[in-house]
Amino acid sequence: MTRRHLLVILFLHNRYRTTGGEERAVDDLLWLVRERLGEDAELLTRDSAGLGRARAAAGLLRGGLQPSEVAAAVRRSGARIVHAHNLNPSLGWRSLAAARAAGARTVLHLHNYRLVCAVGTCFTRGADCTRCHGRDTRPGVRLNCRDTGAEAAVYGASLALWQRRLLAHADAVVVPSAFAAARLRVLGVPLGGPVPSVHDDFRAPAGGPPLHVVGHVVRSVVERSAAASGTHAIVVSRLAPEKGVDVAIAACAAAGVPLVIAGDGPLLDALRTQAAGTNTRFAGRAGDDELARLRAAAGLAVVPSRSAETFGLAAAEAMAAGLPVAGSAIGALPELCGSEGLVAPGDAAALALAVRARYRDAPAGEAGRRRVLELAAPAAVAQALGAVYEAAGG
Repeated sequence: MTRRHLLVILFLHNRYRTTGGEERAVDDLLWLVRERLGEDAELLTRDSAGLGRARAAAGLLRGGLQPSEVAAAVRRSGARIVHAHNLNPSLGWRSLAAARAAGARTVLHLHNYRLVCAVGTCFTRGADCTRCHGRDTRPGVRLNCRDTGAEAAVYGASLALWQRRLLAHADAVVVPSAFAAARLRVLGVPLGGPVPSVHDDFRAPAGGPPLHVVGHVVRSVVERSAAASGTHAIVVSRLAPEKGVDVAIAACAAAGVPLVIAGDGPLLDALRTQAAGTNTRFAGRAGDDELARLRAAAGLAVVPSRSAETFGLAAAEAMAAGLPVAGSAIGALPELCGSEGLVAPGDAAALALAVRARYRDAPAGEAGRRRVLELAAPAAVAQALGAVYEAAGG
């Protein structure tokens, strides 16, 4: 039997100084392409941690550094599709242009809002924010959203300069939720068309790239919920202001439910101080096996985000483990989890009521498990992603 010719997918990703959910999503998609689509996949990655701020600024303002490296990788691998994730600061639109010139089609995967927002989360000064709009990124500079005036100015200038150029070199654009698509339109990104439902797509006017909604993949889903025997609630999160972990601590303490927090970040010391005297344990930054163990022993997942999540990977992974979810009605979380158990972000009293009601609720955990099978299980995401590659011309 003659083995079919494999479609080579070249992934591009500029790793962040502080790694997080996007690195996990890229790794999971690489696995999906290889194991479920049966295609060859390679990763060309750069790392902001080793780039230096001056070099990073140059990459942002030039629209990318060394695009010839991308063209060479396309020619060497024979890649028909270049699947691009975070391109800032060193890859930029020039990497997509180089890939196209070398004969590949390009898919731009937007895991956040960084086409407009310098920090990517639409969160500043403790609240959701949509002040920047289209190519007008001056609010982010005025508010110093990158924490240093020079870096805020460089990001603002580069996003304004290259937003449309980046989209012009994409044959398809992918977002992880219908909410993310709608939020990008609110931010003035020139994508056009009606807001899609999950796995639908729409085409921008004047020949713009089609926009596809493809959820993040969750590699495994349990056979049944074991939440009824759980011993604690769990939060899996970076410990940063937009994640609302302080609200989860207050809510679980008020509800009388033990809480385990898995994650690390700049608020660790402050959160430890807040949690003193409560039944809260900090598990640190846990690996996959440890996270699976903690979730298997849990009776509830708490997702208390203050920012407009583009998907909610922590919630999806909890649902895949059979856990009911209590959290914030913000961003894509209602789309992913449904409305039950979600409350206004930052409302610890309301979240405490949801925690008390959902803790050890196995039927709710089972409903979430079934929902995540439809939206994020490997078979569902592989089918949707394969359709994107086909539509892009691969």
